[in-house]
Amino acid sequence: MTIASGAIIHSLLDSFAAAEVRDFPYRHWLLTRCFPEEAVDEVLALPFPAPALGGISGKREIHNATRKYFDVENRGRFPIVASVAEALQDRRVTSAVERVFGVRLGGSYLRIEYAQDTDGFWLEPHTDLGVKLFTFLIYLSKDPSHADLGTDIYDLEKRHVGRSPFVSNGAMVFVPSDITYHGFEPRRINGVRKSLIVNYVTAEWRAREQLAFPNQPIASMAAAA
Repeated sequence: MTIASGAIIHSLLDSFAAAEVRDFPYRHWLLTRCFPEEAVDEVLALPFPAPALGGISGKREIHNATRKYFDVENRGRFPIVASVAEALQDRRVTSAVERVFGVRLGGSYLRIEYAQDTDGFWLEPHTDLGVKLFTFLIYLSKDPSHADLGTDIYDLEKRHVGRSPFVSNGAMVFVPSDITYHGFEPRRINGVRKSLIVNYVTAEWRAREQLAFPNQPIASMAAAA
C-alpha cells in the first residue's frame, strides 16, 4: 500500500527541524530520515531504467532525452510519485522550507528529478544559481558501496573541499548563490546511484513538462499563515 502524502509531510518536517547546518565553504544543511522508510523503498522500486551514458558525462543536460521526473504523467501512473510530489507541494512543507532555510518560494514551481547514475557519471562544479531557488538532494540507494558517493563540495576557486555523506534517506540542502559550487568527482559507481533532485524554480523555467504541478505555483509563506 502506497504511503500517503501526509506521512511524508510529517517526515519532512521532522527532518527539517533536525537538520545539521554547516557554513564551510557556504551554508548547507545535512538531513536524515527525510521520508518514511517504506516510501524510500517504493521510490527505489519505480520501473524507470537507468539511462546509458554513452561515454559522455559532466553535465546532466547532456542526457536530457532520458531524464525522468515526477511530472504530471508519472504522478498519474505511480501513486508513490503522486504522494511525494503532493508532500513537497504542500504549504506546510513549503512554509517550513522558507522558515528553516531562509528562502522565499512564492510563485515558484516544484521540479523533482529521479536521478539514476551509473559508472562513468561525473558532474563538473556548478552553482545552480539562476532559475533554481532551492536545491534539496535526497539520497536513496542502499548499496553499502555507495557510502562515498555523496555530493562533492567546492570553494569559490572550485577547489574540492568536502563531500556530503551518501546515506539512504539522507540529504543535502542549499540555497543557490554565486558561491554554492557542487558536483560529482569521477569515481567508481557499483550498480545505480539513485537520488531525487528537488528544486523549486522560478516561473522562467522553460521546460514546463518537467514540473510536478506546472499550473500551480507555490503559495508564499504569508499566504499560508
